[in-house]
Amino acid sequence: MSTTQTLLKTLLQNPSSIRTRSQAKQLHAQIIKNKGPSPFHLSMILSIYSNLSLLDDSLLVFNTLQPSPPSLAWKSIIRCYASHGLSFQSLASFVEMRASGKYPDRYVFPSVLKSCALLMDLRLGESVHGCIVQLGMDFDLYTGNALMNMYSRLESLDECGGHRCASKVVDEIPEPERIVECRKELIGSNEFIDRIASEEYEVDGRRLHFYGTSNGEAGSGGRSYDNSNEFRKQIAGVDRNVNLIQMNDKLPQRNMDGAVFDHSHAKINTSIRKVNKEALRMDSVRKVFEIMPKRDLVSWNTVIVGNAQNGMYEEALMMVRDMGNANLKPDSFTLSSVLPIFAEYMDVARGKEIHGYAIRHGFDADVFIGSSLIDMYAKCTRVEDSYRVFCLLPQRDAISWNSIIAGCVQNGMFDEGLIFFRQMLMAKIKPRHVSFSSIMPACAYLTTLHLGKQLHGYIIRGGFDDNVFIASSLVDMYAKCGNIRIARWIFDKMKLHDMVSWTAMIMGYALHGHAHDAISLFKQMEMEGVRPNYVAFVAVLTACSHAGLVDEAWKYFSSMSQNYGITPGLEHYAAVADLLGRAGKVVEAYEFISSMHMGPTGSVWSTLLAACRVHKNIELAEKVAEKIFRIDPENIGAHILLSNVYSAARRWKDASKLRISMRAKGMRKKPACSWIEVKNKVHAFVAGDKSHPYYDRINEALKVLLEQMEREGYVPDTNEVLHDVEEEQKIYLLCSHSERLAIAFGIISTPAGTTIRVTKNLRVCVDCHTATKFISKIVGREIIVRDNSRFHHFKDGKCSCGDYW
Repeated sequence: MSTTQTLLKTLLQNPSSIRTRSQAKQLHAQIIKNKGPSPFHLSMILSIYSNLSLLDDSLLVFNTLQPSPPSLAWKSIIRCYASHGLSFQSLASFVEMRASGKYPDRYVFPSVLKSCALLMDLRLGESVHGCIVQLGMDFDLYTGNALMNMYSRLESLDECGGHRCASKVVDEIPEPERIVECRKELIGSNEFIDRIASEEYEVDGRRLHFYGTSNGEAGSGGRSYDNSNEFRKQIAGVDRNVNLIQMNDKLPQRNMDGAVFDHSHAKINTSIRKVNKEALRMDSVRKVFEIMPKRDLVSWNTVIVGNAQNGMYEEALMMVRDMGNANLKPDSFTLSSVLPIFAEYMDVARGKEIHGYAIRHGFDADVFIGSSLIDMYAKCTRVEDSYRVFCLLPQRDAISWNSIIAGCVQNGMFDEGLIFFRQMLMAKIKPRHVSFSSIMPACAYLTTLHLGKQLHGYIIRGGFDDNVFIASSLVDMYAKCGNIRIARWIFDKMKLHDMVSWTAMIMGYALHGHAHDAISLFKQMEMEGVRPNYVAFVAVLTACSHAGLVDEAWKYFSSMSQNYGITPGLEHYAAVADLLGRAGKVVEAYEFISSMHMGPTGSVWSTLLAACRVHKNIELAEKVAEKIFRIDPENIGAHILLSNVYSAARRWKDASKLRISMRAKGMRKKPACSWIEVKNKVHAFVAGDKSHPYYDRINEALKVLLEQMEREGYVPDTNEVLHDVEEEQKIYLLCSHSERLAIAFGIISTPAGTTIRVTKNLRVCVDCHTATKFISKIVGREIIVRDNSRFHHFKDGKCSCGDYW
């Protein structure tokens, strides 16, 4: 018998033997390793996590089963929410389970009834009781016990009504004395098999169907009850598309106390709908809302939030207007729900109107309103306004800190984002998984590996390393900080992979020039049944571009639309155009860009313009530049590229004329800058920089290296100096390039054998690329340089890009 079959047999026979999180995790990992996660195996693992009250682990598995979780998964997550006291979430999941056509059983209702009791909502409990009666579950021992407990807890809400209901429940259940004498065998393997009754799974290509066999004995006046077959008979006539709210119309219209169940009671309907964004289908919500003759502020807010969180922004705004027409004023909950809509629309004007309303009505001190305002201003690129709101908050919680951190990072203010993260830690605010997901891109962009490692330590200590989103961020961070090996180690260590993690690893390989590894991983993703998306194709095409794999790139570009129905976008066209240009097929690249189904942007044409410079095709370069200037007359990069084309061709007058025109327009070239991290401190250099405290030592080291390089056969490529100066001056200018200064500083500041990591904001020039190969061989070190396109790993006189970049 295979390992997977053995594990499966163990689970079915004795699931209660798994008693610790460590054991459950090991079992989870073994199932994934040996067979891969099927809905059947994942549902069983989820049930075990739920039995152990491991909410985070349960949610992680449950999310992987979307969009159609099996019944066992629904039952487990409902039970887990209830055990943690998350009553609204438990009820929301119950409603969504019914909306998806799955039926509750004896193991679901006790959790749902417990949630009603915790919410102190007797009428909601009565509504659930009606559902139980409708499904014929009122004779079940477990369900009856739960009903009795709920009514006993809530009897004070309705004088003695709760007590009478509890007594009636007992009277209607056969052998009431057995309610508190549940046999132990019902908690063992039979209970586990019973939970997956009527569920079908695909395992090893075969359809498996399980039926429960734990039968209750009929007592006096009672009846025999089988929890699988009898249950299916009882629910056979119930429409599979009916959810809890819709079922209210079919339930007995009197509760157990004889009182009429009235739809006009706002609290009943609102309580049912107080759920998270994915809990209810909005058509059901609106249907119930429309038939309510009396609507309170909570009811309005519920529908507004539901619309907003389901992307139905205009409907949400219309509801806000309608609420005003009904003489109800928005409260803080309404405002915090509407602000994200203006953030999505980038409508800062209307967002400021809401801000003004909040100030006038005293809501601006509310931490939720403040966090929503911070997020709204940041998404509208008004980070300074976000900062002002943040500073004026009398109290700041984790949400407000996360909002300002994410706002900074999203707007490219990476240093500021890191500063806010440190201040959050100093304020004794414990980071959440969102905190790490927000700040990780800052470390990736700044290539601050030591900070990334510190964050990784926080993540491990906080127990967030199993979170798939954080793990994906770590993969991306390590790859962009130059350590592709650790990135792959984290990727392999992940229990589950989502599209983000696959794409992060593939793009990591692409950036490091490991095209064949990227393609292999892309194929593995397809083999595991993961459908590539838009971004995944950008990653694999980038990998092909950086390695010159023209045929492979054409294959993937064609398969996007033919096999996956994905329309190629600007990023895909840019990657293929860049590849053709690097391969010297500039005319073919021009024709390819001209055939785009959407209008080419300046950035797409710029990739071809850069290729024209490399391959010295001046005529085509001028033609391409003209197209760019027509689209974007102020495109600084295109002006500089064309100027460099003229300079490389020794057309100094044309180059000078273009630069004079740029100065007249106020256009300035972004200076080349390189930085290196030494002893947890970042040192930045610009070309010809003499300001560094160690400049004399750096300059001396460069002179020594130049002499050694020339003895090894290095010849400076003065064609890379785009200035009309003497040859000797050109060599000096080459040695003063920013990456050369950073590498020399790394050599004199770190122990022998240490890997040197340098980042540059522009493309590495041909001469510096050649020089770095010589330097790596002379000093016996690996030198990793990241430019604005990719990583270059220099070692023993060779580069990982194969001189193709």
